[in-house]
Amino acid sequence: MSISAIMNTATSGMLAQQTRVNNAAQNIANMDTPGYKRLRTELSSTASGVKAKTVQSQEEPATPDSSTVDPLDEMVDLISSENSFKANAKVFEAGADLWDVLMTMKKDD
Repeated sequence: MSISAIMNTATSGMLAQQTRVNNAAQNIANMDTPGYKRLRTELSSTASGVKAKTVQSQEEPATPDSSTVDPLDEMVDLISSENSFKANAKVFEAGADLWDVLMTMKKDD
């Protein structure tokens, strides 16, 4: 796998986590909205990295005056997203460092 491909995969992973955070923020903002259905983020692997898809929960609220959002689930998603984003950022930084090393070697020739 090339350095560019590794960096592209890391970038797609960071973008997927951004979608996940946006969905969690939407859920938290609307958790007191009657009838609101939680947004979920489905992640899938593709040849070029990770793809994020937003899906609305099929679960019905317990009562007409409630929503399907559990604040605990949203906090777990936010923490998990943060850790995944950081991991992808580290991979991207490592790829950038490798490019720097290769550029330095090329200049010395």
